[in-house]
Amino acid sequence: MFADREAQQFVDKFEGALGKGKGRKWYAYKVMMTKKWIKFQRDFENFRTACIPWERKIKEVESHFGSSVASYFIFLRWMYGMNLVLFGLTFGLVVMPEVLMGLPYGSIPRKTVPRAEQDTAQDYAVLMDFNGYCKYSVLFYGYYNDQRTIGLLKFRLPLAYLMVGIGTFGYSLMLVIRTMAKNADVGGGDGDEGEFTFAWKMFTSWDYLIGNAETADNKYASITTSFKESIVDEQENQKDENIHLRRFLRVLANFLITCSLGGSGYLIYFVVKRSQDFATRDDLSWYEKNELELIMSLLGLVCPPLFETIAELEDYHPRIALKWQLGRIFALFLGNLYTFLFALFDEVNTKLEEEQSIKNASIWAMKEYYANFSRLVNDSESTPPPMNPADVIRGPCWETAVGIEFVKLTVSDIQVTYLTILIGDFARAVIVRFLNYCWCWDLEAGFPSYGEFDISGNVLGLVFNQGMIWMGAFYAPGLVGINVLRLLSSMYYQCWAVMATNVPHERVFKASKSNNFYMGLLLLVLFLSLLPVVYTIMSLPPSFDCGPFSGKEKMFDVIMETIDLDLPAFMGTLFSYAANPGLIIPAVLLMVLAIYYLNSVSEAYQNSNMELKKKMQMARDEEKNRRNNTDSTNQVMKDLEDLLPNRSLAPPAPPEPEKPPEPEGKPTKTRGGAAGKGVDLQKDVSLASSNPNAREPVTRAPGARGRGQPPGGRGRGGPPPR
Repeated sequence: MFADREAQQFVDKFEGALGKGKGRKWYAYKVMMTKKWIKFQRDFENFRTACIPWERKIKEVESHFGSSVASYFIFLRWMYGMNLVLFGLTFGLVVMPEVLMGLPYGSIPRKTVPRAEQDTAQDYAVLMDFNGYCKYSVLFYGYYNDQRTIGLLKFRLPLAYLMVGIGTFGYSLMLVIRTMAKNADVGGGDGDEGEFTFAWKMFTSWDYLIGNAETADNKYASITTSFKESIVDEQENQKDENIHLRRFLRVLANFLITCSLGGSGYLIYFVVKRSQDFATRDDLSWYEKNELELIMSLLGLVCPPLFETIAELEDYHPRIALKWQLGRIFALFLGNLYTFLFALFDEVNTKLEEEQSIKNASIWAMKEYYANFSRLVNDSESTPPPMNPADVIRGPCWETAVGIEFVKLTVSDIQVTYLTILIGDFARAVIVRFLNYCWCWDLEAGFPSYGEFDISGNVLGLVFNQGMIWMGAFYAPGLVGINVLRLLSSMYYQCWAVMATNVPHERVFKASKSNNFYMGLLLLVLFLSLLPVVYTIMSLPPSFDCGPFSGKEKMFDVIMETIDLDLPAFMGTLFSYAANPGLIIPAVLLMVLAIYYLNSVSEAYQNSNMELKKKMQMARDEEKNRRNNTDSTNQVMKDLEDLLPNRSLAPPAPPEPEKPPEPEGKPTKTRGGAAGKGVDLQKDVSLASSNPNAREPVTRAPGARGRGQPPGGRGRGGPPPR
């Protein structure tokens, strides 16, 4: 019954295909719609791939320069997407509400250019220094008003400003960690370095996306070099050298590099202090106005080649030397950035000391204005007209000053980077290309030759530029928009530069499936960028006459104000309990214990995996030893046994009849290669291919053969021989 039911269901389902019943048209319609749906899915997948920004351009770069260079542009595209989201948050929740619902320009002092600066507020030099109208615009912190709610929607701008500033770091942290976790799942296919080293290098070293002949030749040479390095490494370990001289040279190299790092930090600190003296002067040259930005950009260009030259004294392996070089450049950028911050916060403390005296002076000026008006009209009860916002005494607004420094540093870095590509790569390629025919030596093969794409320098520059964006976005909301334009132009500009002026690396290496090295640097810079912003929010008092937090003791007071005025009373009680150190400390301890537990579980899983690997390796070794120790005197028999099916399933063979003794004059055939082993080929084959239906041996002479009868058998329709 069950089989009949299944058969009936099959017939009902495929009735149209079988050509019976009225379901044939419905079946044809379903088949047609299924094909159209499959085609739509394929077209939609192609459309989605085509919508990935710069996918074709990156594939073209990858085919010419390998996946290592393409990984930089993939990282650049990822950074562009992240900054686009950050720009949407800042523009949608901070800039647009202030522009649409806030007070217009010129209505209050913080949104008005002072009268003393109005004559030069539109000059090109002033605008390039982000003063004048740029300073009193939505680009910077000081433009935003401190009204608790604005517009008909009662939008809470100060709270939104603080939440966006904190949410920028929260979103970036979540995205970086999520990307690292995703890449960790993908990047597990590089092989075990401890086992089958030759096999992994042989079968997984090639980059199959290479489509350029020169890059393929370089990749071939790189793989060959990696095999040679595996041999040279062991020779280097056994080489007898002057270890004391080598240690002395390495200590000397590290001492010189440490002096260079310290000197660069002191130079930046000195320049920042000098710029504070320049702020009181009006007769400044172009260099004096942009000295800080130029010094930081030039240090980023000069120090890495200097480190590479000094590293020649150490004589490390190229891979180890590359790690040291990346670490030193990272320390250089990080030291320069934090030296810049420390010097900047010294300037902030100086301005905070001046702010109180300026605040007192502004209060005294307002009282004098009211008193003079009352004396002029001879009426103490009359209300004086409001003072022109351009004539009000201004405070230093240290938040805007910090934001201007970050914006100038970012713009200066963009200019230096683009000029370096234009002069250092493009002009160099033009000289090599057109002067090679009339020069004394081969410019392409010798000095200066074509430039190679500096992957490590570009990646570290991109990472630290993003760190400046994270730190400066709180003081200059427009900085995120500037960075989006920078990344957008960098993608086209650098793609053109690498295709037009650079050549593939001599040692093309395949990029890892996981980009977690870049992400790890970005995560570290994100954490270091968070510290000064948190210090600003929690410790420094805001300016009294600019920004959304003016008039408050600390910036985070806006959260407590919102809780007290906008939320029910019990919510304020809950937040006060949650902010109690008696609850925060146990919560932190619980998180630490949870992290320790998860780390222990992860280590236990790793140990279990290692034990399983060892057991599998031991099982493979035992199987290999068992096969090697098996008696192999009959090679033909073993080969035939592997080809035959399982004998336990075959019917038993009938007993074989006795064979007559063979004549002594006929020699036994033996296999040529196994003469010494005495292998009887006829016997082995007969034993291996026994057939129960085989004919018995002929023991009598054949009978007479008729006409048309085949030899040794019956004719057509004839009787059997007797």
